[in-house]
Amino acid sequence: MTSKRKTWQEKLADKDGLPKVLKLETQFPCYNALHKMGVEAGEDVVLVNPSEIVAYMKKVPCGKLVTIVEICKHIAKQHHVQGCCSLTTGIFIMTAANAVEEARNEGVDMGIPYWRTLKSDGYLNEKFPGGDQAHKSLLEQEGFNVVAAGQRWRVENFQAYLADGL
Repeated sequence: MTSKRKTWQEKLADKDGLPKVLKLETQFPCYNALHKMGVEAGEDVVLVNPSEIVAYMKKVPCGKLVTIVEICKHIAKQHHVQGCCSLTTGIFIMTAANAVEEARNEGVDMGIPYWRTLKSDGYLNEKFPGGDQAHKSLLEQEGFNVVAAGQRWRVENFQAYLADGL
């Protein structure tokens, strides 16, 4: 029996059992990233549904940017916990980007300006559709200056463009 591969849009559907609050443990895959954000082992962290990530991404206006760190901090605050799993958040950001392009190929606009979402420290996301070159192109079309940072790309002075209070 063959199984049909899920579309990106199907993968973006909310998951049973989420959101879920857990105590951060040092063996969690997201521990180091959360620890850099100031979350300590034993503190509460949340794993959220894709819809919460997408709702935040949709709010980022033209000329503004957001990073995974801002998204995680916002979601943690909403859930009254110290952190949000950056690993699942990153996966859902990438899934949203692919779902947008998949829908666009079907003539549908999902209204998610995913290219305005950066990795931490302003780096472009090489896992977005078309890789970091496509991400670079979309950002440059909106007037952002994208510069080489070693073998990667990053938005110059990205902090000045971070969206506040979404």
